[in-house]
Amino acid sequence: MEEFVNFLRGVISIDDLDLQLVLSRCNERLVPKGKLILRKGQIANQYFFIVSGGVRFYYHLNQEERTSWICFKDEFFTEISSLNPQKPSRFNIDTIEETRLIFIDKKDMDFLYAHVSVWQELGRKIWEATSVRMIDQILNFQTLSAEQRYLEFMNNPEFLQKVPVKQLAEVLGITPNALSRIRKNVR
Repeated sequence: MEEFVNFLRGVISIDDLDLQLVLSRCNERLVPKGKLILRKGQIANQYFFIVSGGVRFYYHLNQEERTSWICFKDEFFTEISSLNPQKPSRFNIDTIEETRLIFIDKKDMDFLYAHVSVWQELGRKIWEATSVRMIDQILNFQTLSAEQRYLEFMNNPEFLQKVPVKQLAEVLGITPNALSRIRKNVR
């Protein structure tokens, strides 16, 4: 949990008593590569923090998987469109490599929001950063060429090193063949 504590202290100023309360509501698990964390149709009931590894959100369209979102180390995630309204998920979430997760059940997160004031600050900062990332991704799709979107991904080497070409192409909204041509031109 040391990595999680370091992350928290880098984002918020939390005293030891509040930190112990937060940690008492956290659990940790190691998830093998390719293992589902959430299946489409299930109701999300947990928030996750990635200590190491990575996850992807995907759905099926015409019998094919379509990757829509990828998260790596030091990121929080949940299937928010399932968690808050408590509706069945539209996504599957699986690991793209062996992944160490800290997870907090929804009821425990609600408790922390109610009893640890700096935890609300953390939540606000995390969701603001996630919203900015989503807005950037939408804007990139609307204003950048496929090659320009790929160049944006080059700023995060984990995407290029850890995400299979097919999944990276899906996130970029192009075919694997188009991605291969772009990669060839960029080198």
